[in-house]
Amino acid sequence: MRVMITGASGFVGRWATQSLSEMGAEIHALSRHGSSQSSKWMTHQGDLLEAGTASRIVKAVRPDVILHLAWNVEHGKFWSSENNLDWQNSTLELARAASEVGIRRFVGVGTCFEYGWPEFADCDETATPLTPTSLYAVTKDSTRRILEDMKKFSFAWARLFYLYGPFEHEGRLVASLASKLARNQPALLSRGLAVRDFMDARDAGAALAALTMSEVTGAVNIASGSKVSVAEIANLLGEISGKPHLLHIGAMPDRIGEPPRIVANVRRMREEVGFKSLISLDQGLVETYDWWLRQVRSV
Repeated sequence: MRVMITGASGFVGRWATQSLSEMGAEIHALSRHGSSQSSKWMTHQGDLLEAGTASRIVKAVRPDVILHLAWNVEHGKFWSSENNLDWQNSTLELARAASEVGIRRFVGVGTCFEYGWPEFADCDETATPLTPTSLYAVTKDSTRRILEDMKKFSFAWARLFYLYGPFEHEGRLVASLASKLARNQPALLSRGLAVRDFMDARDAGAALAALTMSEVTGAVNIASGSKVSVAEIANLLGEISGKPHLLHIGAMPDRIGEPPRIVANVRRMREEVGFKSLISLDQGLVETYDWWLRQVRSV
C-alpha cells in the first residue's frame, strides 16, 4: 500500500512513519525542507500552506492512503493562532486533490479538545458531546465535519489525547519535569489534581499506523484508556530520577477552570482497529527521562 504522510518528522509523525514502514507500506513523506531522508521511504519537498503544493505532490505520488498530521502546533500559541484557519484551508485543498486522483482512504488527526469533557465518565466517540472552545479545536472539528460530508473516500479521524515521550517540546508537562530533573533543577507545579490520559508518543504513532492500514471509519480515540493525575506523573519521575526532593508539588497555583478529568474510552481503538498500548506508563517515563538525561549530558 502506498501511503503519503504529512507531518512525518514531527513529535508523533516520526513514530507513525516508522511503524508504517515496519508494516510494509510504501511511504512518501512530505516535508517543507525535504531534508528528512531515509533509505526506507521517499521524502518530497513542499509546503502545504502554499497554494498548489497539495495538488502537485498528490498527483506525483498518487497514494492509496493519506495520513495527514501536519498542522500548527507551536507550543503556547497554537490554541488561538489564526494560522489554524490556514491549516484548515490547506487540509481541505489536500483532501480535494486526493479525491481528484481517486485516493481510497484519508486519515486526519484531531484532538481530545473537540470534546465537552464529562466530569465522571470517559470521552466516547459515539456519545460524548463535541463542544470545542479554542480556535484550534474548532477548526479541527469543522475540518472533520467537512471531510466526512465529502464522501469521496474512506475517512477516519484520530483524536489524540495527552502524549509524552522523546522529542517532546520542553514546555509541555512531562518534558518540562523530566528535563528539569535531568538538569538537577527544581520542578515547581500545582497540586496536580487534574486527571489525564497519557500515552507514549511511540504508541500513538503505532496506533495511527494501525488505523491508517485498517478499514475503520469515523472518529477513533488514540489514547491509553488509563487515568493518572499530574501529581502522580511528577512523583513517578521523581522516583525514576532519584531526585524527588527537587519536586515542589503545590508551589504553583492551580489553573482556574481546568477540567478535573480528561480520559478516553478506547474501545474502538482496541476492538475495531486492533491496537492496544504496548508501552506502560512506568516504562515510558523511564525511557523519556533517560532520553532527556542524554540530551543534557550531550550539551
